Amino acid sequence: MYGTDDTLMILDVDLKKHLGDFQLDATFRVEGKRIGLFGPSGHGKSTLINLLAGLLTADNGHIQLDGENLYHSGSRVNQSPKKRHIAVVFQHAHLFPHYSVKGNLLYGYNRLKSGQHKLQPDEVIEALDICKLLDRQVTSLSGGERQRVALGRALLASPRLLILDEPLSALDHSLKGQIIPYLRKTLSRFEIPYVYISHSLSEMRLLTKEVIVLDQGKVESVTTAEQIALERITKDVRGYVNHLKLTEPQERGTLLAYRWGDKELLVTARTGRHEGLFELSSKEILLFKDNPGAVSARNMFEMPITEIRPFEHSVAITLGEEPNALISQVMHEAADELGLKVGGTIFVGIKASVFRPLA
Repeated sequence: MYGTDDTLMILDVDLKKHLGDFQLDATFRVEGKRIGLFGPSGHGKSTLINLLAGLLTADNGHIQLDGENLYHSGSRVNQSPKKRHIAVVFQHAHLFPHYSVKGNLLYGYNRLKSGQHKLQPDEVIEALDICKLLDRQVTSLSGGERQRVALGRALLASPRLLILDEPLSALDHSLKGQIIPYLRKTLSRFEIPYVYISHSLSEMRLLTKEVIVLDQGKVESVTTAEQIALERITKDVRGYVNHLKLTEPQERGTLLAYRWGDKELLVTARTGRHEGLFELSSKEILLFKDNPGAVSARNMFEMPITEIRPFEHSVAITLGEEPNALISQVMHEAADELGLKVGGTIFVGIKASVFRPLA
């Protein structure tokens, strides 16, 4: 039953598929509810999810979901897409143009037999905030609204597994910022296991836990989005991107003061009176051995050092504890001069202008 914390999806896959000059050779086993499929375009992500959904047939191998064979070449098992009960939300919403929003939402719901409904329309409509859209034609919707309706339609089909195939890649940054909160809230609320496909590391970190990394048609690793972000800290121009949940904005002169855990952070008002997730680069967090007194950074406070990880060209310093931890990044020489050590404390300075609203 959906909504129970102890129900984890187990997905066991060993597949081979030739498509022209491309070959997918994917083997992995994952257990969880929020699975990511990560990798550059053209490396096999879409091929793999089409195989999982039954929209494409492998050359050989198996797909086992919660102990049940959806496909097994040796046993000649190949369930139809309908029998697999897997719903897919694509990059483009693919809504039915001749139906209203309500008609699209109820398309799969009305085709279920009695007793198969796991979710009710009212709760999905409320979670996605689309009540005011129900009577509209889908051709009049914005990109973000279309994706919310597509997600609602998929959820109301009561799938055993939901696949989201790069659902945000066709949206600009502002629209992504609008729909990510709905995705996070809705997917968490209804507890339907899902596989989220993207080449965006930020989306992986916000929406998944376990991550399958595809490279040239092969599974490079099964890891976490956080581990990938840390491994790329010296390769990304922004370093490691911290995600901060900032709430209760209040005016402080020309700035806005936000609550962040037990601290107050000052942010430039140019971001608007925005409440939610903000990005902060590890390179924008300044460290001081002693309180420097008057500096241009509007945020200055002391934090404990909980972890130090050296990389090739720099050092990642974890400050504080989750969910209100920060990762700062400094050169090896700076780390030595500051005398950083786990269990010690350091003064942290952050300019008000470097916070970027995300969602």
